[in-house]
Amino acid sequence: MCNTDCCSNPKGKAGTKAALNTTNWSDIIPTPPSLLYPYEVIEEIADFITKGSGMRPRIGIICGSGLGSLADMIQDPKIFEYEKIPNFPVSTVEGHAGRLVVGTLEGATVMAMQGRFHFYEGYPLAKCSMPVRVMKLCGVEYLFATNAAGGINPRFQVGDIMLMHDHVNMLGFAGNSPLQGPNDPRFGPRFPALVNSYNKDLINKAIEIGKAMGIESNIHVGVYSCLGGPNYETIAELKALRMMGVDAVGMSTVHEVITARHCDMKVFAFSLITNKCATEYSDKKDEEANHDEVMAVAKNRQKACCELVSRLIREIHMASA
Repeated sequence: MCNTDCCSNPKGKAGTKAALNTTNWSDIIPTPPSLLYPYEVIEEIADFITKGSGMRPRIGIICGSGLGSLADMIQDPKIFEYEKIPNFPVSTVEGHAGRLVVGTLEGATVMAMQGRFHFYEGYPLAKCSMPVRVMKLCGVEYLFATNAAGGINPRFQVGDIMLMHDHVNMLGFAGNSPLQGPNDPRFGPRFPALVNSYNKDLINKAIEIGKAMGIESNIHVGVYSCLGGPNYETIAELKALRMMGVDAVGMSTVHEVITARHCDMKVFAFSLITNKCATEYSDKKDEEANHDEVMAVAKNRQKACCELVSRLIREIHMASA
């Protein structure tokens, strides 16, 4: 994104072409991603939500593709359409309702995003993960991030749940980060450590809950990686990811986790395996990933995912009561 002054044009649309021809491009100053949403703007958004809901949530939930029903469990909900929240982006992906829900779940005060923002939608990573900082200033201490992902690990089956215990930040390898640009210490340190990004206690509790639910054979612990999308991965890319130790791949979550850990939130995240990634060359069309399949599997497994999340929230709430 450019500095706002570089695109100003008193003649309006009619003068755009002339303006482009006369612009001194060397004078254009790109806006660093971290300055797209300064602290004061995040604070304004958070105040709008807390005053509008009358609540200060402790747990934040990001609902992945087809998993918006997680937010439908919230009791006494206060609903905010994204387009009506000041300075908030709008989700453009099918299966993402585009609203923020604040209320109570299993006795805990929560806020849930029914729809996240992706790099492939044209949003910078700082904008994709901006809602996490809004959550922080609303009072959130725990971030629950869910996603639909392709299973690379051959042991994974469609419908399994992978609890994330680490990630490979492929977008970061290319120099993209939600923290890129000047750092505001009111959010967190310049160089945050990510060694223990995913809370081990929450992972262990989720495993116990899975056993109590009778789905322990469908729960795994693994490594997730985020690619830019919107295209699905090539076989060569999937083979490379597997060699790197990646178990599941998607197009979200990692930058949200980085932002959450930067501002010292505890993180729990899982992937619903909605398709098995093809790692061998074949002419079979049914081995190609598609969004309809992702949505269908998510709908079929949303009950189990919702129960896992609600039980884990109950554990957190009871531990602090």
